Amino acid sequence: MKLVVGLGNPEPRYAETRHNLGYLAVRLLARRLGLPSFRSGRLGLVSATEDDGGQGVVLLLPTTYMNRSGAAVRARLEGRSWSPEDLVVVHDDLDLAPGRVKVKLGGSSGGHLGVASVIEELGSEDFVRVRVGIGRPPPGVAPVEFVLGRPSGEEADLLARAARCAADAVAVVLAEGVETAMNRFNRRPDRSGRAGGRNGSDGARVRDGSGGAGVREGGTGNAVTC
Repeated sequence: MKLVVGLGNPEPRYAETRHNLGYLAVRLLARRLGLPSFRSGRLGLVSATEDDGGQGVVLLLPTTYMNRSGAAVRARLEGRSWSPEDLVVVHDDLDLAPGRVKVKLGGSSGGHLGVASVIEELGSEDFVRVRVGIGRPPPGVAPVEFVLGRPSGEEADLLARAARCAADAVAVVLAEGVETAMNRFNRRPDRSGRAGGRNGSDGARVRDGSGGAGVREGGTGNAVTC
């Protein structure tokens, strides 16, 4: 079983904030993979294709609030054997420039409390992260105020594209492995702002089911759209 976790806060008032980009990216991934609608599960919203043998893909949006995300992840993995590449966590990242997406295997939380909770609950740093850059707050703005704020204008469009790119990155991790995803997505962007790969054609404007930022879905398949 592959478990993909989008980190965020469950209340509607948080839906369009920078801190909920993980939620948005995983909802977009569910659309791309043609998975069923999210339903209530233990400590989170779940969408899955899973057979009787436990194989398949499970998408999880923890409803524990960010700082207790690890409890939902541990509950889902309890009683299962899993390897580092079986768990993918998607989250916002203050240490990446806005719109950048990078794939990482293992390492510290980087100060992200949701990632720290997952590490603490599992007792391991060995899992895949897909990091969505939001950049640092401007002078005089506290980090917590910044991450819980709503972007607007060009920044909102940039982060919406980044969420779509993060969904692409997870799809590559699932289909081709983390090394391929890192090689494809961790390159510096070119002058057009794209990290590499080929572009999908834009389609109709859609919204994340939880009220997240408007985004444009890319083409079909696993085409890289960032």
